[in-house]
Amino acid sequence: MKFLDQARVYIKSGAGGDGCLSFRREKYVEFGGPDGGDGGKGGDVWAECVDNLNTLIDFRYQQHYKAGRGVGGMGKNRSGKAGEDVVLKVPPGTQIFAADNETLLGDLTEAGERLLLAQGGNGGFGNARFKSSVNQAPRRINPGEPAIEAEVWLRLKLIADAGLVGMPNAGKSTFLAAVSAANPKIADYPFTTLHPNLGVVKAGNVDFVLADIPGLIEGAHEGAGIGDRFLGHVERCRINLHLIDVTQDDPVRAYDIIRGELEAYGNGLAEKQELVALTKCDAVVEETANDAAARLEEHLGEPVLRLSAVSGQGVRDALHLLGGAIKSAQDHERQAKSGQPAMEEGWRP
Repeated sequence: MKFLDQARVYIKSGAGGDGCLSFRREKYVEFGGPDGGDGGKGGDVWAECVDNLNTLIDFRYQQHYKAGRGVGGMGKNRSGKAGEDVVLKVPPGTQIFAADNETLLGDLTEAGERLLLAQGGNGGFGNARFKSSVNQAPRRINPGEPAIEAEVWLRLKLIADAGLVGMPNAGKSTFLAAVSAANPKIADYPFTTLHPNLGVVKAGNVDFVLADIPGLIEGAHEGAGIGDRFLGHVERCRINLHLIDVTQDDPVRAYDIIRGELEAYGNGLAEKQELVALTKCDAVVEETANDAAARLEEHLGEPVLRLSAVSGQGVRDALHLLGGAIKSAQDHERQAKSGQPAMEEGWRP
């Protein structure tokens, strides 16, 4: 399945049906009177979050969604049928913006959530509604309310617990493939990953979703390389694993480039909790890996992990640290929602 994380769609609700102008005319009924029914309500346009989708690819092939029009009223006080609603089914994590692509209309994060995008017009009143003691034969009706037309933008931000960030060929896809059942494309050239990949990881008694984001280069916030459009997928992550290729000349500069791009992107990415790790440590001698780790630790003032997704070196430790941070964040979120102190369940590696 192709990955698509942004789409523009045209929506139109249903117009309301017109009221009916009618009089009862039957043999032997001297005073029939007005009997025009009301028009039916037009259909609504909804967005609904469903949990079996992870891409907006369906909206590439269908961009127009129109709800049904309400049927006009009829004689004998018969009301018109309401128009059918239209439902846009979107994956969890979908944000919906107005036509300017800046005004947020809604953020659907959990299956079952619904958002009304365009309300159908009410049906008009038939002439039976206007009968009174002083006007027993009204010839007045109301037309149905018009439809609402609009364009909206759908923007998907994948819901993952942890994100992999780094430069191209830093080993992100290899790491994801080694720790989950995901099967991302892996090759020895830059920008192998062209769209985010997700994998479910188990670390001890914690299961979490790990997102692999396409690599960044210097100037990505200005459009260099693939740009930073996919960074939105790590906005919801609780922690980022920053991978740095140990085989390159200057790991410290590589770290600073990615940090600079995260800060330029904004939206709180630079403030997220972060683990830093050197990858491909099996490809260099131990002395080279130790030297690179020492320079990074001096620059950061904190320990740096050493990984090799191929040999498995340090992978288990990295997963346990990620799992522990995610478990702690989940406990704090539950505590904030309930207003009660969170019980320590004791995260176990």
